[in-house]
Amino acid sequence: MTPWTLEKAKNGFSEVVRRALAHEPQVVTRGARREDAVVIIARSDYERLIAPRVLTEYLAASPLAKAVAEGAFKYGEHGDPFLRDRDLPRDIDLG
Repeated sequence: MTPWTLEKAKNGFSEVVRRALAHEPQVVTRGARREDAVVIIARSDYERLIAPRVLTEYLAASPLAKAVAEGAFKYGEHGDPFLRDRDLPRDIDLG
């Protein structure tokens, strides 16, 4: 992301917008400490960010799904990549 001071962003607003429309988020800072104030992005990028997603599609696109697909985990019996202790819980007398 390209940082801009508020003053430079005002003076170069057309350039800020042009870069945002090219899918390059633009950070505008303000104050003496130049704290981040806003990020300017294209509307299409914003719509994509806020669009609801189907949970299964979201999980399938996750880094964990990619790692499993690439074989980053050792597989136990039945092809389960998440090995768990299959022991039964112990009996507890609650009486």
